[in-house]
Amino acid sequence: MEKRDTPVISIVGLSKTGKTTLIERLIPVFKKKGIEVAVIKHHHLDFEVDVPGKDTHRFKQAGAKTTIISSPVKVAMISSVKKELKPHEIIERYIEGVDLIIIEGYKKEKIPKIEVYRNKRDSTPICLNDNHLAAIVTDMPYDCHVPVFLMDEIEKIADFIIKNFSLTS
Repeated sequence: MEKRDTPVISIVGLSKTGKTTLIERLIPVFKKKGIEVAVIKHHHLDFEVDVPGKDTHRFKQAGAKTTIISSPVKVAMISSVKKELKPHEIIERYIEGVDLIIIEGYKKEKIPKIEVYRNKRDSTPICLNDNHLAAIVTDMPYDCHVPVFLMDEIEKIADFIIKNFSLTS
């Protein structure tokens, strides 16, 4: 599958609703079905992934724009950017060889979305009026214009993604 044809879905929702847990539970289901997954995590603040004192951190602190660490089993890159990259830019630059790209976040982007929503009194899903909302995953039944899944229906959610994004399993 060509990179530009790789399905992309964003898992969105308020903080502490279970977005990471949902993705973490979906990945093994996809893997079992032979679907390779890449995940992009959006963070609205600065973050640190390198360990202070280690070589790559020291190179970055010394002024390198990009540092890469490579081993026989993985590679990691830390690169400074002048502006936040859009999901399609990240995908084009860094992701290859996968069947599905799951993004955590980027709720304002024009990407198909599954919202994780905790059903509380006087609240509604944040993407309810977004034309790109594909489904809702929630903790209680919820009446909606898109498919609704309960948090533990991981196989059903995976099957929904496979069917709606033309993935083969």
